[in-house]
Amino acid sequence: MQNIKERFESKTSRNGAMSMGMIAIVICIVVVINLIVGQLPERIRNLDLTDNKLYEISDTSREILGNLDKNVEIKVLAVKDSADDRIKTFLSKYAALSDKLDVEWIDPVQHPSALEKYDTSSNSIVVSCPDTDKSTTISFNDILVVDEMSYYTTGSTEPVSFDGEGQMTSAINYVISDTSKNIYRTTGHGEGTLGSNVTDLMDKMNLKVDELNLLMENKIPEDCDLLMMYAPTKDLTKDEAKLVEDYLQSGGKVYLILGAVEDSLPNLEGVMKTYGLEMADGYIADPDRCYQGNYYYIFPELSLSEKLADNISSQMVLLVNSRGMTTTDAARDGITVNPFMTSSDSAHAVTADGDEEGSYIMGAVATEPVDVNDKDSDTYDASEAEDTGSSDAGEKEESDSSDSDVAENAEDSDTSDGDAEDSSTAEARLTVMTSPAMIDEQITSTFTTLENLTLFMNTVSANFDDIQNVAIEPKSLETSYNTMQHAGLISLALIFGIPVIVLGGGFVVWWKRRKA
Repeated sequence: MQNIKERFESKTSRNGAMSMGMIAIVICIVVVINLIVGQLPERIRNLDLTDNKLYEISDTSREILGNLDKNVEIKVLAVKDSADDRIKTFLSKYAALSDKLDVEWIDPVQHPSALEKYDTSSNSIVVSCPDTDKSTTISFNDILVVDEMSYYTTGSTEPVSFDGEGQMTSAINYVISDTSKNIYRTTGHGEGTLGSNVTDLMDKMNLKVDELNLLMENKIPEDCDLLMMYAPTKDLTKDEAKLVEDYLQSGGKVYLILGAVEDSLPNLEGVMKTYGLEMADGYIADPDRCYQGNYYYIFPELSLSEKLADNISSQMVLLVNSRGMTTTDAARDGITVNPFMTSSDSAHAVTADGDEEGSYIMGAVATEPVDVNDKDSDTYDASEAEDTGSSDAGEKEESDSSDSDVAENAEDSDTSDGDAEDSSTAEARLTVMTSPAMIDEQITSTFTTLENLTLFMNTVSANFDDIQNVAIEPKSLETSYNTMQHAGLISLALIFGIPVIVLGGGFVVWWKRRKA
């Protein structure tokens, strides 16, 4: 016993006991910290360490959530414990951005009647707004998107992209808004078909797209908010061109995307010339702003303002085999042309016969203020001219009897002038882009860091005062690898030089100590 007592009283024993005590204290502190952190909300304790920033909320969503003035209810019909962690984490972080959002998880196993109540299936999210009485449903499959082509070729069902923010922001914007727009896409001239990358984004903005054959209909529907022509290969007839010009002069909006054509399009180009834009011959090659030495793969210079600049940060947009435009004298003084995509001054318009150097427009907006009442009044006067010319006596009598009416209504006329002026003014807007590759699905999926789709949706939403671009692209779930394609001198120095210096220095120190 005496020996044991002496051993515990030794310096070594005391140090060992102190070390064990410190270890026990540290373990207790770690356990207590973990217990405290475990009680924190999921949005706080889950840090976004993903390389593609799955849980990062864009400025567009933050602005919409920050300006929410209506309560929005989010019912998640799924078993929370077995739901995908990415969806749970995202919803918690998303809902934390506004106190107007109320998220509730409903277990469809314990409450099967909820599926019938909300008319949906399990693993779905019901977004509704009591103030507008509107609701919409988001499936988990719309958030964790599977590559269908990969499924049919390899049988893989692993999700390739995460569209949580895009789906939620679009759903919230839909339920709180009473605004929807109709886009009519022309057919019958060899037009291209919009890809799913574009139609999905338009759905998110509550834009309905229908087809319109001007030859068959011979009119543009009254509910048309935007007339779109996507890469026509054949010209409009003179009657169709007149329909388009009349639509513009009544305050209409037209979006034209030019593509490859074999013959000229004189009638369509005539509409463009009316609004101050003229086609250049051939295709544009730009050695100063091209992709890896391919002169026809062009990064145009952007000049963006107001809605066109929303969420544009990199200023990088890729156009392939683009046509070019120049400005010309417009048909009327009130027409203004604003280019927003241009080539460099060293670009060339290349044809089979040669090329012409200069700066060319690849995207522009032409606008014109239109007095709708004046236009209607002129039409009415023309149709009544014959009758008024053959009834001079009656007209004189009516004018005498109307003097008193004019006097009586003078005061009302003075007070209503301002309102009449505002209600009769509209803006004709012609948007032209010179390459359908701007929104080609193969290009936008290959070059995911470019802002082609963002700029395109901005140019669409700019046609409407009450529509905001809330189309947010999905985020890729594919693993990002760090690759070195071209090892330069700096790379070689970092990989080989520094290790050699460190090892050499260590060897020298060892050798000196060995000799000492």
